[in-house]
Amino acid sequence: MKNLKMLFLTGFLLFSIMPVGLIAANSNPAPATSTIPVESAQTKVFETRIAEIKAMDKSKLNASEKKQLRKELRSMKKALTGGVYLSAGAIIIIVLLLILLL
Repeated sequence: MKNLKMLFLTGFLLFSIMPVGLIAANSNPAPATSTIPVESAQTKVFETRIAEIKAMDKSKLNASEKKQLRKELRSMKKALTGGVYLSAGAIIIIVLLLILLL
């Protein structure tokens, strides 16, 4: 049991401490590039449609039309936000599995 605790502590320390000595000093740094993503045509279409929906008078719409607008907004949001996200718990489990397997 004591060896298992030491193994976890060692693994945690190895993955949590960043070696400062490996950061190289660069006398001529590269020019900074813009990290702002270029908007695609589809993104612009979505933004204009969202602005139209926000400007609408929704009090005159019936329930089915409001539901349809909500579905449309959800589908646009899903199309705009893509990718895989990992929670902190998932990352911890992955790290522990890697430690145990390797």
